[in-house]
Amino acid sequence: MLPKSSLKIGLVLTSIFFLSSCQAIAPSAETAHASTCETDDEFMRIPGGEFIGGSDQMERDYAYRISAEAAADTPDEVDEWDTSLRKKKWFDWEGDRQTQSIDDFCIARNLVTNREYQEFIEATGHRPPGISAEEYQKQGFLVHPYEDVKPYLWDDNNYPEGEANHPVVLISYEDALAYADWKSSGGDRLYRLPTEAEWERTARGVNGDYFPWGNEWQDDATNAAQSGLWHTSAIAEFPLSLTSEGVEDMAGNVFEYTSTLEQRGLTKVSVMKGCSWDDLPGFCRAAYRHTRPISSRHILFGFRLAYE
Repeated sequence: MLPKSSLKIGLVLTSIFFLSSCQAIAPSAETAHASTCETDDEFMRIPGGEFIGGSDQMERDYAYRISAEAAADTPDEVDEWDTSLRKKKWFDWEGDRQTQSIDDFCIARNLVTNREYQEFIEATGHRPPGISAEEYQKQGFLVHPYEDVKPYLWDDNNYPEGEANHPVVLISYEDALAYADWKSSGGDRLYRLPTEAEWERTARGVNGDYFPWGNEWQDDATNAAQSGLWHTSAIAEFPLSLTSEGVEDMAGNVFEYTSTLEQRGLTKVSVMKGCSWDDLPGFCRAAYRHTRPISSRHILFGFRLAYE
């Protein structure tokens, strides 16, 4: 179990991190395309049609409560934490629960790993994952001190020892697009990032479940704060975070970039979905959303591919 002191420090920093990047707006509409993709060892075909997306007040109340219960040291502190979390409005920026519609698409069963990303940078000379202390400070949304970033830094083109199958982090939205372009070259598939709606449909199915495994939080279901790992984990290590359609890690481990972009003043941002290894339970619901600048690089951010 994650030490409560570390969790509380993270909560203070995380409130700044999330509140600066959210607005109470509905997810943007996505452009429809015909799909010819097929299920295989790497990708799962998700049939088009209607699904329930977003959240209602009952779900948001539940998210605040389970997060408060996770943050509190004793049962007597739960109500105090619940009030504190609600004041920060962490879950008030989600779109309203409603029926949405998408077309057929295929989404990667797994997050892109360090080993896979290494193949890309060795083939193209693209910048390895990483961020300097100066860049990290300038980026602004620290959440974790730079000392926490160091274990994730690559040594030239070499990923951290023993983490070949961990999701690649410290990459930007733009890096993810470059990887997708490289993966598409020479083949008949045009890879891309999933849209926000595609990601949410994959994570929760058609009936609007809160989590990939249902509507009740389970501490052992995924790599989030309650797991006590406090670090990324190898892909596909948490069976309960596998969707009924066979897609892994749709809650926990790392936040994921989507192709859904919004404008925040002069800054273009990507809608992020999922939750990371340091998050409270409420953040791990499929409805949760926040945004980050497309140039961001962080130890909490990764990605997976999709195609049509």
